[in-house]
Amino acid sequence: MDQERHRHVFPLLHGRHSSHRHRQQPRERVPRAGTPPRVARLADVTPERRLHVVSGKGGTGKTTVAAALALALADEGRRTLLVEVEGRQGIAQLFETEALPYEERRIAIGPGGGEVYALAIDAERALLDYLQMFYKLGGAGRALRRIGAIDFATTIAPGLRDVLLTGKACEAARRRGPDGGFVYDAVVMDAPPTGRITRFLGVNHEIAGLARMGPIHHQAQAVMRVLKSAETAVHLVTLLEEMPVQETADGIAELRAAELPVGAVVVNMVRPPTPVQARAPADVDRDALAGSLRAAGLRDAERLVGPLLAEGAAQAERLALEAGQRAELADLGLPVRELPLLVDGADLAGLYRQARRLREHPW
Repeated sequence: MDQERHRHVFPLLHGRHSSHRHRQQPRERVPRAGTPPRVARLADVTPERRLHVVSGKGGTGKTTVAAALALALADEGRRTLLVEVEGRQGIAQLFETEALPYEERRIAIGPGGGEVYALAIDAERALLDYLQMFYKLGGAGRALRRIGAIDFATTIAPGLRDVLLTGKACEAARRRGPDGGFVYDAVVMDAPPTGRITRFLGVNHEIAGLARMGPIHHQAQAVMRVLKSAETAVHLVTLLEEMPVQETADGIAELRAAELPVGAVVVNMVRPPTPVQARAPADVDRDALAGSLRAAGLRDAERLVGPLLAEGAAQAERLALEAGQRAELADLGLPVRELPLLVDGADLAGLYRQARRLREHPW
């Protein structure tokens, strides 16, 4: 591996992100000159936000939301990078493509005509690049990998792993091309769950405190400057259920205490409104309901009354619970976006539908 290549891996450290491209810089950049104007483009509303970190309690669909947001931000002529840090290859599954390698590759065209690139950050590969760049351990680093030492280091030192992952995402958000413009208009990170997000993003602060000088110290400081700036927003995904909402509230409190910028709350899998108002069983005239069922031509109308009332009671309870959770989220003082439940699952078509809904709001 040549030295010039490795100087691009963590350019935040050298202050060179304004003039060099990463070795995997995407091809076929869409020209901006001919882009037709559009009212209230996402970038025009909040141009300072370039790194979008998406977290959420397990099971809330944060990876789906992150992918939809990357598509939404791929406006006319714009380019976004969708970053995966947990090694689950969830992005590849959503976009129905092969497993993502440790390189940036185009995977989709946004609903507004922009491009979406994706990257699965591999902590081992990132550490090898880091060792080569700062300690010139190219061959030795590869030997360490063969004997399992690199995997051992990133496993027993999760803080080191998180430094590498966050550093790579911040580098992509700040990288510029030869023309002086940003290579990516926005970077979306599919981040760890809510319970770990504050520590994941704040690990560089701890590392900077432990390493008082040298390249590790400067790298950690540079990353924290990006993460705590107006360029970054941490969005939390939740459901209209008590536990996810409470974990979201706790996560927001932790992020604020760590002085990390919180963006929006995304309520995912919202069920469609009922066509009729749900009522408690005590408020329903059982004889009148049975008569309506008979008039509709249903047999054994009296036997259907009980199950229907039970279903109505469950529906009324659910609506009351959701109303309470919406009130809890409103009290957090953050923008709240809602995405409907994808009845057919999070397939590619559903992903584009969610992206179009997200495009309706500033990010």
